[in-house]
Amino acid sequence: MSPEAGAAPLKDSRSVNVICTVAGKRTAQPIEIEAIYRDRFPAFVLSVTAVLGDGQEALDVVQEGFSRALARRRSFRGEGSLEGWIWRIVLNLATDRQRRSKQARLARYEPQQREAEARDDSLRAELRALPERQRLAVFLRYYAGLSYEQIAEVLGVRSGTVAASLNAAHRTLRNQLEEVAT
Repeated sequence: MSPEAGAAPLKDSRSVNVICTVAGKRTAQPIEIEAIYRDRFPAFVLSVTAVLGDGQEALDVVQEGFSRALARRRSFRGEGSLEGWIWRIVLNLATDRQRRSKQARLARYEPQQREAEARDDSLRAELRALPERQRLAVFLRYYAGLSYEQIAEVLGVRSGTVAASLNAAHRTLRNQLEEVAT
């Protein structure tokens, strides 16, 4: 692939940190997105599986997310890391899919089935019950292994907010699990 007019040439086609600029703005290159896909795919799938509770659906969401990242790579502004930008795309797709799935499930279920679902006391159910920011912070920290700074970038918050969100999630989960144990 030849660089676009006015773009800096790629120095190492295998490096994730390759930088290409067009009119002074950083743009994402397909080789960079592919490198992140190859290196981090398991972390993406594991995290999205935790969000959705369905491994097959998680695979679909991650694939669609990377496909969208490739299609929209020119909209990457270079204000943060490329991986953080891709995480945002994938997690937005996952939460959208989760919302649609939950609405469809609730429309199909009888009231008794809704009550049974609400009584599910597994750790996965407790995680899903957390507020969205706390839940995503937990998934990104413990399933994807991202640092507080990386999570902050993905969620569009400060690292102190990530720490507070994780602390609140830990407290809530601890209390819920203690209630179940007694």
